[in-house]
Amino acid sequence: MTSKLQLTVPKAIADQFGLKPGDELQWTVAREAIRVTPLGKGARAQEARSVKERLELFDQATERQRRRQAKIKRGVAGPAEWGWKREDLYGRNLSD
Repeated sequence: MTSKLQLTVPKAIADQFGLKPGDELQWTVAREAIRVTPLGKGARAQEARSVKERLELFDQATERQRRRQAKIKRGVAGPAEWGWKREDLYGRNLSD
């Protein structure tokens, strides 16, 4: 942070999110952190959706999750199909 309270976005992050000079960023307080979100086409499209449209999308996502959970309970989908186990996540050495 500079003496003028300006921040520099690392090039890798700017490249990953397609940020360019002049792009707008949204700053949101998230408990003990600050969330920075690019206000790109996707964000503006999200803001343009009505409450009814967003609730319909939420309901659709909830139904997809219910179907996935039902498959897991029936044994149709599970860790064998995922290609990894929870234990694999803990066994990784992330310091390399």
